This record gives sequence, C-alpha cells and structure tokens, in this order.
Amino acid sequence: MGWPHIFQRRALLSRFSHHHVVVFLLTFFSYSLLHASRKTFSNVKVSISKQWTPSAFNKSVELPVEIWSSNRLFPSPEEATLFLGTLDTIFLFSYAVGLFISGIVGDRLNLRWVLSFGMCSSALVVFVFGTVTEWLRFYNKGLYCCLWIVNGLLQSTGWPCVVAVMGNWFGKAGRGVVFGLWSACASVGNILGACLASSVLQYGYEYAFLVTAAVQFAGGIIIFFGLLVSPEEIGLPAIEAKENFEEDAHRPLINGAENEDEYEPNYSIQEGSTTSEVKAISFYQACCLPGVIPYSLAYACLKLVNYSFFFWLPFYLSNNFGWKEAEADKLSIWYDVGGIIGGTLQGFISDVLQKRAPVLALSLLLAVGSLLGYSRSPNNKSINALLMAVTGFFIGGPSNMISSAISADLGRQEGIRGSSEALATVTGIVDGTGSIGAAVGQYLVSLIQDNLGWMWVFYFFILMTSCTILFISPLIVREIHYLMQRRQARILSE
Repeated sequence: MGWPHIFQRRALLSRFSHHHVVVFLLTFFSYSLLHASRKTFSNVKVSISKQWTPSAFNKSVELPVEIWSSNRLFPSPEEATLFLGTLDTIFLFSYAVGLFISGIVGDRLNLRWVLSFGMCSSALVVFVFGTVTEWLRFYNKGLYCCLWIVNGLLQSTGWPCVVAVMGNWFGKAGRGVVFGLWSACASVGNILGACLASSVLQYGYEYAFLVTAAVQFAGGIIIFFGLLVSPEEIGLPAIEAKENFEEDAHRPLINGAENEDEYEPNYSIQEGSTTSEVKAISFYQACCLPGVIPYSLAYACLKLVNYSFFFWLPFYLSNNFGWKEAEADKLSIWYDVGGIIGGTLQGFISDVLQKRAPVLALSLLLAVGSLLGYSRSPNNKSINALLMAVTGFFIGGPSNMISSAISADLGRQEGIRGSSEALATVTGIVDGTGSIGAAVGQYLVSLIQDNLGWMWVFYFFILMTSCTILFISPLIVREIHYLMQRRQARILSE
C-alpha cells in the first residue's frame, strides 16, 4: 500500500470519527431505553400484584370478598403472579413475531423513522398500561394482554434497526470489539430501568411507568431528528468503499465457500450502481444466506439460557439461598458485568483471527463447565458473584456476539455485497428465532424447577448450550480448517 493511500485512508477515518461516536451513542441509548421499560415491569411486579389483589381493610374481622376492595382483578397473590408471568410469555412471543416483521420493514423504509416510531409508540402503550389504567382504576385482563402484545410488536423495531445502522457505519475491521462493547446497551438499560423505577416507586408503581415512558418517548424524538442511518445521508462513501483500502477486508468473516483457500476477493462494490438502485432482499433469500439458519437455531438455544438468567436469577438466589430480594437483585448485576466483558474481549479476539465461530466454540465449551460450577456454588455471596460473572462471561459474551457482530457479518457477506438492505432482515431472523427459544424456555424452566428442582434446570442449560455448539459445528470445523491452512501458508512463506 503506497503512501498516498495511507494518507487518504487516515483522512477518511478522521472524517468518519465524529459521526461514528454520535451513531454509537444514539443507537446505544435508544436500545437501552427500550430495555429499561422492560426492566421496569419486572421491578414493579410485587407492587402490581398487591394492587390487583383484594385486601381486607379490617383484618381482625372476617369479611366477605365483596366489601374488601374494589381492585378484585385476582382473588389471590398467587394468581396475580401467574398472570404477570403469562404477560412475560405473551410479550416474548409477540416480540419474536415482531422481529421477523420489523427486519423486513426496516430494510424497506428509513431506519430512523421505524426506530423512532417504535420507541414513541411503545412509550405510549407503556404509559397506558401502567399509568392510565391505575389513574382511572380500570383493571381488565383482556386489556392488559392486548396492550402487552402491541408493546412486544412495537419494541421489536429496536434491535434490527440499531444493528443495521451500526452495520452501515462500522465495517468488519474492528467490528467484533466495537459491537461487543456496544451490545452492553441491554445491560445498561436494565440498570437504568431499575434506577428509574426505584426512584419513584414510593409514590406508586404507576409513576415508575410514567417516568420510563416519558424518557423513552423523548429518546424517540431525539432519534428522529438526530440519527444518521448511513454515511451516504451526508454525502460520505459507503462502508464498503472504506474497506477497499485493505485487501484482506474483502474476505468476509462468514461465507458459503466450501474451500476458503479457493476463494478470491474478486467481487466488486458495483461501482456503477447507486444506493437508490439497491433493492431489499426477500425474507426467503435472507434465510438462504450462508450461516443464517445455523446461527438462528444456535441463538434460539443460547438466548433461552441467557434470558433465563435474566428472568430467574434474582428469584433463584432468594429461593435457593434465602437471601433478601433487594440483595439478590443487586447481586444479579454481576452476570451482566461478565457478559459485557465477555462480549468485548471475545469480539476483539475474533477480530484478530478474522473468524467468529472458533471463538464462540471455545467460550461455549467453557460455559458448560461454568454452569456446572455455578450450580454447586456455596452459600457465600462473594463466591457466588465471582462464579456468576464467569458464567456471564462465557454465556452472555457469545450471546452478545451472535445478536450483534455476527448478525452484521451475516447481513454483509459476499452474496449481497454492496447492499445494506439485508442487515435488518437478517438481524430480525436471528433475534426473532432466538426470542422464540427464550419464550419457550421461560415455561420450561418453571416446569423443570417445580417438578425436579434447580439442579435439573442447570442440566437443562448445559443441554441447550451443547445444542448451540452442535448447530454451528459445520461452521466451526470450516473456520478452524481455514485458520490452520492460513497458519501453514505463513510458515511455508517464511
């Protein structure tokens, strides 16, 4: 590479730097706000359950139910809790269906419009669900179910859109570490939701929904006016043009070639075409792209495990060790910390290797051991937190990689080179399939725990983690074979 090319590349990078930071932060916090509203619902379940359950004003006298309270949505706290769990399942299934639809819509409409509409509309639904119904003292199971179905569909616009925008701005060079760090947005959202809810919960659970909905709505407005979905919007070259400066960037991290040594980087960026001529690929074409189906099935198993920790970890700590609910909530943060570190570090290693699957395989193999070790954690908070962070490192890390960096790789492989209109569709397929697995998993976890105990739940997690490795095993073998051949070629050249 000559000196003029080096100076030209440095000029291009410096020109992109400011916009990169803005896009990173806006997409990061937009999805954090969406996750914050989900976490708010989890944090106020106890308060909601109490409000939906009748309680006697004078407990010293046995009174008929009719004169206890007007809030008789459920006769007992157990039934109220069961309905709240049903709402979680309804949300996850509608969210999964919505992901498949939102990915297709995002590739056909302006990503900024879709993301902003989803954030603002979801905020309004959350406001009606938790605030308006309480202010009006109107409690109805059918209304709650309908609102949460709509909320799941609207929230599904978030992830495909933000991953597509990030994929438009960040190329393969460094994508693993950048997306690994960026995918911490979900964990930051969980923490933000917990802080917002706890700050106003003393005034009533309806104010927790009010605050999170208001912040999310404001975030949607900022996204509409401030987010640039691609470099072309401001006259800069597409990310593929930037990657042309490095010859090795032509070799995709994921491709369908059986023999990668025979692969030649001879495809072009279709210089004669413009972005307006590019058409979005169909849902079927996206499913047929190399690696999409294996990674989707693998993510269904892995997201089941990851989301089970998200939903059940505080309950497990309280139920199994007898720790207070507030202490269990704080301790569960260490799982997210491990996932953030794991996603960033594993993404960096995969950037160095220029392959993702071998890094995932090693992490998931170690995850089996960490799950077994965590299931036998002693009744000690420090040891439990350490083992929890290690488990999050080996499970949350790969989960973040598949949902972000790998989804972006899959949406920008050589079969659709020069097209950014596959990113949202592919991301929706991968994350949608994963969300179906997560929804089914929540029911299975409760069923296994009730009948067999927590140890068998961890055995189930180990089985699902092993299935994750199995689904991507052809890709693992192919990429390890390529790395070995590349190493042998380097040795011979020396």
